[in-house]
This record gives sequence, C-alpha cells and structure tokens, in this order.
Amino acid sequence: MQNGKQQNKPKNEEDGQNAGKSPSLLVGYVRKSNAGGALKVSVNTSAFSDCNTYTTSDGQSYVPLVISMAALRRVMDGERSVTTISHLLPE
Repeated sequence: MQNGKQQNKPKNEEDGQNAGKSPSLLVGYVRKSNAGGALKVSVNTSAFSDCNTYTTSDGQSYVPLVISMAALRRVMDGERSVTTISHLLPE
C-alpha cells in the first residue's frame, strides 16, 4: 500500500481462484445495501482508469466489467456480504 492507496494488481493463476480463466483486474465490489432493497456498487477510480474500453457505433465509450452471477446471487441471498467486480485483461 502506497500513500494510503491500495495498488490494484492483475490476478493471476497463482492465487488459486483464477486457474483456467482469463487474467483479470479487480476494480471494485458489490454488496447489498443496509436496507437490503438495492445493490451498492463501488469501483476504484484508479483501477477503472487502467481498464481497456470499447466504443459503440454511436461513439460512446464503455469499460467492460464482469461479475460472477453465482457470486452475485449469493450476495443477494445473504449467503455472502460482498463479491468482486473485475475487468478481463487481454491475453
């Protein structure tokens, strides 16, 4: 951690969770709101700026992000308190 900021590093196959999958960058988290009626999405701005973008035919730019549907379901069902938002890195 430098200057109070957590450095976002690409996940790799050594962490055990990413074996056999594309390399990814952790960019944020999803959790249920305290009232339980909404999902709260938190994205780290410096990690977000490291992500690749794509542009649609109308000229708008987007950052493709990925959330595991199974992990998100566990958050929604109350089995987990938080799950990750990732950006898939090109290989």
